[in-house]
Amino acid sequence: MSRFLILFGFALMFGLIHVEGNLNKYINTKYAYLSVSAIVLLSVLSIFEFVRFYRQEKAAEKRKEAQERVHEHGHEHDGHPHDAHEHDGHEHDHEHMHEHAHHAAGDDHHGHSHGNNTKWKRALSYGVLIVPIFTGIFLPVQTLDSSFVKAKGFAFKQFDATQDNPGQHQFLKPDTSVYYGADGYQEVKNQDLAVFADRGEINLTDKDYLKGLEVIYNFPGQFMGRTVSFDGFAYKGEQVDDRHYFVFRFGFIHCAADSGVFGMLAVFPSNTSLQNDQWLHVTGKLSWELYQPFKQTIPVLKIDNWKTIPAPDDPYVYRNY
Repeated sequence: MSRFLILFGFALMFGLIHVEGNLNKYINTKYAYLSVSAIVLLSVLSIFEFVRFYRQEKAAEKRKEAQERVHEHGHEHDGHPHDAHEHDGHEHDHEHMHEHAHHAAGDDHHGHSHGNNTKWKRALSYGVLIVPIFTGIFLPVQTLDSSFVKAKGFAFKQFDATQDNPGQHQFLKPDTSVYYGADGYQEVKNQDLAVFADRGEINLTDKDYLKGLEVIYNFPGQFMGRTVSFDGFAYKGEQVDDRHYFVFRFGFIHCAADSGVFGMLAVFPSNTSLQNDQWLHVTGKLSWELYQPFKQTIPVLKIDNWKTIPAPDDPYVYRNY
């Protein structure tokens, strides 16, 4: 029954994630079919497990009934007289049975110890599986905001550097190089560059936000002086003046394991006052600037105009290939 409950629990958890519209907080919605496939598979397995458990219970009931019938039949012969031979061997049989019982008791004690260890291991393994089911069903899904950036910090690698571990959260610059070999990624970069190279003004929509941003960071020299616009939330960062803010979006390349906060450093007009997590639509010219906390010269957006906007229904963006 425990196996059935765990399989059914996972199927229920994934189903609720879909029904409540929270799948986009875990994976790139492009891969939603994987979650649907998991729901179907887990549901089928839980049905098979329930049928298997039901049959075992029925078989156990039949065995119990058979044993009870044998026991009742044995009582019917208890009143029959014993023959002399049986009486003569009674003492020997009693001694043999006593010795057998002694060994059986020892074996039972030894088996009981192993049985306890097995039960503890089984309980521990089931507990590990039950925790994510419980949290997934009963705990609310938290939308990421600037507190995540503050807690994790963010770093910016050199333009020619690649990540060795795709399981790391990414910051500022989207990087899909970890999913390709060197030659394969160069081909992908050139293909993506061709999509944006001829655009005089680059408006990064939710659909092409991560792709466009990666192109700009991969080929910054080709986009200097061009107008770029996009939506995002403000984050103050480590700069001390009232002009520099990061404008970010949280995004998924594949799933939460390679999610990150992606955007640009923006230079606003003097005396601009923004709060962390305040949503904006920004438009400006792409330029370069030395960002001292990184000790690097990075692309920045010199803001021409900006306006506050409501937070979008889906605050995340996804990598569309």
